[in-house]
Amino acid sequence: MLTQPRFTPENQIKMYGKAINILLVDDDAVDVMTVQRAFKKSQVKNPLYVASNGLEALEMLRPSHKSIPPSRRLVLLDLNMPKMNGIEFLKELRQDPNIHQTPVIVLTTSDREQDRLEAYNLNVAGYIVKPVTFAQVVEVMSALDRFWTMCEFPK
Repeated sequence: MLTQPRFTPENQIKMYGKAINILLVDDDAVDVMTVQRAFKKSQVKNPLYVASNGLEALEMLRPSHKSIPPSRRLVLLDLNMPKMNGIEFLKELRQDPNIHQTPVIVLTTSDREQDRLEAYNLNVAGYIVKPVTFAQVVEVMSALDRFWTMCEFPK
């Protein structure tokens, strides 16, 4: 009888490829800290970068910025932010030929149908209303990590 290798974060990256460079775009310091703690708790090994608004996130994703590797990127995006909100960020991102293919998952408190429609019209890969409990946040981050580590990204 064959046994499957244990599904650990280390095996996951070994089995399915390179790490994913995750950019969390959120202006709420508590939410950022919660996601960082959830990454640690669920043993997510992918690097996490943080931007506090859409303008900062665009700057970090554009080719002139050197801190985030240019391949295998994923954005976790809050919608309600100052300076440039999530929908404005998505519009700008999708118009930039250098970064328009970057996958984005909305992670927000907004349960508004209009926000969901606008986000999906701007080709988000998913829309998640922020979980209420820390255990739920850990579960969501773990599931997202498993899924995206298995995905193929454009070069």
